[in-house]
Amino acid sequence: MPRRLVAATLLIAAGAVDAAVLIFGEQHDQPDQQRQVAAEVRERAAAGTLAAVVIEMADRGRDTRTMPADASEAQVREALAWNGWPWEAYAAVVMNAVRAQVPVHGGNLPRSAMRDAMRDEALDAHVGDGVRALLAREVRDGHCGLLPASQEPGMVRIQIARDRAMAATVAQAHAEAAPGHDVLLLTGAQHASRDRGVPLHLPPQLPVRIVMFGTPVAGLVADEWRPAVVTPQPDACEQMREQMQRRTPAPR
Repeated sequence: MPRRLVAATLLIAAGAVDAAVLIFGEQHDQPDQQRQVAAEVRERAAAGTLAAVVIEMADRGRDTRTMPADASEAQVREALAWNGWPWEAYAAVVMNAVRAQVPVHGGNLPRSAMRDAMRDEALDAHVGDGVRALLAREVRDGHCGLLPASQEPGMVRIQIARDRAMAATVAQAHAEAAPGHDVLLLTGAQHASRDRGVPLHLPPQLPVRIVMFGTPVAGLVADEWRPAVVTPQPDACEQMREQMQRRTPAPR
């Protein structure tokens, strides 16, 4: 066996990742986390065990299945209808798969479907009361306590709908995979958490392993926490408050 494949196989074995679905839960503003996922994609593809990569950063229904290995980044972005996410942060994750002829699938709920999801009360029944309470708390925290309470139920439904869209994409990719091959999902840590996110909506017979980064965070449930370099970022809540102040007309 070529040395590169031996090394890749040993790396995967050392990581103790033995699952049909491997979910990476990241912080979107942490480059080292994205670098680690890109390396995982490269090594698992080299070992021949990776069937597909699913990403939150593109919509369900978009994929690179028809792209050649030498496709340009511009062609790949067009195929995925890339919009809104910083390409530089995720280019290596996507292109490592494309270069290895591993299909990349968008898994997120399309923006055009979000308004309907907000009004779809049937989504409430797909999780228990405790999970909805967790999601509502995260919606509040994610909006820095600035979201009107009347909007919380709709935002929780969007979160559920997004988790279900990613889970459906992962399940479909796994169903199409050859035996012994796995599917990797990259998404935010809240979506990855075993107690509230995508794992709740996957077929129960699928073995799933959840990997997150840094030190364990209270409230997030993962099977493994990997060390990662922390890149300091501006206070997002302070930025949000400043934006809202700029939009609020001054009193006359």
